[in-house]
Amino acid sequence: MATEKIKPQLGVQLWSVRHELNRDFSGTLKRLKAAGFNAIELATELGPYKAKPKELRSLLEQLKLKVSGAHVSITQLLPESIDATATYYQTLGAEYLIVGWDPRSWDPNGVDKLISQLRSAQSVLSKYGLKMGFHNHDKEFSTYQNTTFWDYISQSTDDNFILQLDIGWVSAAGKDPINYLKRYPGRTYTTHFKSWVPDENINNKAIIGMDLIDWPSIIEASIEVGGSQWIILEQETAPKGMKTIEALIKSKANLQQYLSSYMSTRKDIKS
Repeated sequence: MATEKIKPQLGVQLWSVRHELNRDFSGTLKRLKAAGFNAIELATELGPYKAKPKELRSLLEQLKLKVSGAHVSITQLLPESIDATATYYQTLGAEYLIVGWDPRSWDPNGVDKLISQLRSAQSVLSKYGLKMGFHNHDKEFSTYQNTTFWDYISQSTDDNFILQLDIGWVSAAGKDPINYLKRYPGRTYTTHFKSWVPDENINNKAIIGMDLIDWPSIIEASIEVGGSQWIILEQETAPKGMKTIEALIKSKANLQQYLSSYMSTRKDIKS
């Protein structure tokens, strides 16, 4: 997946605020917009808009929020449902659909079937102008056939198939995210930036810039090698006494400082 080097757009994965969305969908989106987010990556929580893409698009246009893409289940991409799924997200102006989780991705008896379904779905989605990909957790980095399940999936899909690397989960698996960005150059069109700290460092705050991850190097590799056009911020945990959305806003502020610092040194990268 060849991509030019540009400053990635920043979005937020709505799974971060799923509980807030369940209580007040539109109000939560308004709060994210007020916090400076201009784009969202949809999750499974669609509130009252699950079957109303035109109404959801109208709300997003009012808030001036762009949809980068969405996490979907493989069930939504099977032959009997994929056209409806593609039409829904095409209506919202999404660029890509990512299968966010499937336990067969670390199952020796299921991974080949999953890959077959991913390939078939990619073929259909391309006709709608949508990119297709898969998102990792930690178990995909378990050993399989002298490599890992993640490598097996990556090598069994073509170069246009997005490998949405989740930096936090790769770190949790004890692997080096930069190594994986370099191993499959140009395939991380969208990357999940999520803080992570090991249990023995529980006093460290799980907020970008206050954790143990080398974010400046991650940013450089994502842009220079991974070809990231989207950086999607996700917040799964928060320090004690802080709401998740507050931690998300803090992570965003720190991330933007890293991004600004990097971009100030790279005049050859388009903003």
